[in-house]
This record gives sequence, C-alpha cells and structure tokens, in this order.
Amino acid sequence: MQLAKRQIDVGLYTNQTEAMQAFWQTEVGLRFEEMVPLGQAVRQYRYDMNGSVLKLNSVRDPMPEAKPSGYRELWIASTEDLEPRTLWDCDDNAVKLVPHGFSGVNGIALTLAVSSAAAFNNFYGRVMRLPPATKNAYRCGDSLLSFAEGAKAHPDAPLQAKGLRYFTIQVVDVDREHATLVERGATEGLAPITLGKTARISFIRDPDGNWIELSQRASLTGPLP
Repeated sequence: MQLAKRQIDVGLYTNQTEAMQAFWQTEVGLRFEEMVPLGQAVRQYRYDMNGSVLKLNSVRDPMPEAKPSGYRELWIASTEDLEPRTLWDCDDNAVKLVPHGFSGVNGIALTLAVSSAAAFNNFYGRVMRLPPATKNAYRCGDSLLSFAEGAKAHPDAPLQAKGLRYFTIQVVDVDREHATLVERGATEGLAPITLGKTARISFIRDPDGNWIELSQRASLTGPLP
C-alpha cells in the first residue's frame, strides 16, 4: 500500500458538538485545525494529534441508538503525561494518554475488540499487508492498530452512529488501493467517490464489518483525477 502520509486518522460521530469540542481541546489538549462541511447536516471538526487527525463529525439530527463498533480505545502519545491516563468523553469514547514510546506508541494507536483473532491477523497481514508490530498488532505507517479477541465484539456496526466509527488511511491512489484490497478479500463498504476538489475516498470493511476509509486527499497528493 502506497501511503500519502504515515499516520492514520480517526473518525467519530456525535450529537453533542460543544461538549465534545471542549473535551478534546481542553481535557485532551488537541489543536483545532479546521471545520469542513460534509453535507447532509454533518460538519467535520478536525484536530491534530501527532500528525494524525481526529475527525469529530457533528450530526445535526439525532442519531438512532446503535451497537458500538469494534473500535474501543484511542491511545495518544503525550508529552505531558508520565503515566498512562484514561479519559472518557461525553459519548463514553475512551482515550488513553500515554508517554511517548509506551507500548510502542509514538503517535497514536487504535485498539479493537474482535470476534476472531485469526481472521483479523489474516486481514491485516494478508489482505492489508501491514507489517506486524507485536502479537495481534500491526503498523500502518507510524500508527499502531491492535486487537484482542473477546465476547464483547459487535460485528456489522453502522458507520454513522455515536462513537468511534472508522479510521482513515491516506493513500496516493485510492482507486488502485481499493480495487487491490477488494480483490484480496476485503469487503467493499463504498466504491470510490470524489468529494469536490478536496478528496477521493472509498470504504472497505474488516471481518467484523468495521469501517476503514481510504482517502486520496488533494492537499497531500496533488489535483484529483
């Protein structure tokens, strides 16, 4: 996979915009970058976290109750914390602030609860072809993806619902990477589409149906095809 940047981004959805902004800026200490309107009454507030982007997707209309995704905890390397510290936002998303280098985290890490460790090792190792970091953990550029098998995994969660819902891999050619991953066995979530002059994106889904965005962002790769 040819990456356009070496950090993954993480997306979540909320109806509690102001409280979430206050939490991520004040309590976690992330730097606000910009707001991007996505249409359909959704606004994306973007925050820097060690080169990754937290995509806080604010939805105007109330979202129906939905089971949580497999994405369970976001770890962020912090220069202020000498010991790991876990916080929860108003939607009960867990974020762990850790010292740089803790458990191999120098930027961010995303942890998952999965129904089958074997299926996810096949997915990240054979389908995604990401380099392994430790047991049940893989590197995507400088970011870390780790998972643990457990009964609390909730397969096939919807994309637009409260909580952590997807992560984004920035690539040089989204059409090529999407086609390759689907050919290797990834489930297609959304075929590539172009969002104005900003980005061309697609979604694939992992063995439990969690959403993974592939993005070819013009600010990273140049004009879109």
